[in-house]
Amino acid sequence: MPFFALAIGALIVVIDQVIKYFVSTGLKPIGEHTVIEGLFTLRYVENPGVAFGMFKDMRWIFVALTSIMLFAIIFYMFKKRPSGRFFYICAGLIIGGGIGNLIDRVLYGYVIDYLSISFFPPVCNFADYAITVGVAMLVIYIFFFSDSLRGKKDRLHD
Repeated sequence: MPFFALAIGALIVVIDQVIKYFVSTGLKPIGEHTVIEGLFTLRYVENPGVAFGMFKDMRWIFVALTSIMLFAIIFYMFKKRPSGRFFYICAGLIIGGGIGNLIDRVLYGYVIDYLSISFFPPVCNFADYAITVGVAMLVIYIFFFSDSLRGKKDRLHD
């Protein structure tokens, strides 16, 4: 099952990098494009920080922290081999999103963001949403479907 998570992660990375390529070549020259007036805009942003643009210009610290977190998740998957496909879907989303943004940080020194929703001010990207959904699903899995907090075998199986 760990390879299932890695396959999901690889798919997320490919989708993320393809989107960012088109954003860089098509959206960057114009800056922004309104998709739904007053609600959704595609806006090119180079984010040198993390969530909400905080902690700018700490590129290599974020590269190191992201790498450590990705290694820890992958190590845990192969070492502990949790049961249940749901866990591996969560892990795949987090791994793929993390690697997608890691590629940007290493290659450019910033993350390419482009999704702007009026009621959520920060501009984000596909990888950010993959990480967010993966973490939210993982929290739900841990608290509601896994007995790992009590040391028992997981209840949510394949």
